[in-house]
Amino acid sequence: MEKKINRFIYWTPRILSIAFILFLSLFAFDVFEEYSGWQVILGFLIHLLPSFILLAVILIAWKYDLVGAIAFLGSAVFYVFMVGFDRPWSWYIGISGPAAVVGILFFLSWLQKRKNEA
Repeated sequence: MEKKINRFIYWTPRILSIAFILFLSLFAFDVFEEYSGWQVILGFLIHLLPSFILLAVILIAWKYDLVGAIAFLGSAVFYVFMVGFDRPWSWYIGISGPAAVVGILFFLSWLQKRKNEA
């Protein structure tokens, strides 16, 4: 039973972080309505920049869980401050919520590793 819980805590933040990045990447497709020609490519890459940054974080966090915890919790807080406090609560729940959950799961994975090493 303990081994199943360890595997669950290890894999859940990694899988959810990939799903979260795919979710964020969907927002980049709105660029096709706004631009045309070569501007589409530049706009698309700019809209995908947060996804690329979080993808790099996942590659590091795959081995170092604490990096994932700090980065995802930090990005959740950063998003709230970036958009301001005058937006609908669904904006915060939709973007910051999943990032915070992934950050917490990476933190639990880090704690589990420390417990197993001790």
